[in-house]
Amino acid sequence: MTNSSKFARAESYVTTNHFYVEMLPTATIVAGFTECSGLSAKVEVQPVSEGGVNDQQRFLLKQTSFTEVTLKHGVTNDLSFWRWFTATTNRRRNIRILLFNQAGDTRQCWTLIGAVPVGWSAPSLQADGNSVAIEELKIAFEGLTVAFEGGGIATVVARDSSGSFPSS
Repeated sequence: MTNSSKFARAESYVTTNHFYVEMLPTATIVAGFTECSGLSAKVEVQPVSEGGVNDQQRFLLKQTSFTEVTLKHGVTNDLSFWRWFTATTNRRRNIRILLFNQAGDTRQCWTLIGAVPVGWSAPSLQADGNSVAIEELKIAFEGLTVAFEGGGIATVVARDSSGSFPSS
């Protein structure tokens, strides 16, 4: 194995502690988060029996469902997420979660399409505690795209004339 292949392999590994979250319409990094969890997608399948074929099973692919994403960050004087949570109009936004390597290059980018806040939790307050006050925001979303490069959220993913989001 050459030295260059060792470096290339090491470069492909990314730790989970270098990530940021961007939110439209400003396309700026709103806050440094301590945790982002729950990002997953699942395709529902329906088993179908085929007459005369007893050693195999076929599946019909159905709807894709997404779980709620939970974002946690320290309380600051920025109320962007609280304002978004309490807004009565224009609540859906695209959210981009960017994962970086140690050099600061984007290695993975998840875009939550049509994201809307569905839960907010204030930090636990304890008179004898000394931990950082962490607030929590839960986000539901309608679609997901994944890319290896982020490059900012300048490309807005919008609905087409039928009300659907484009397939990636």
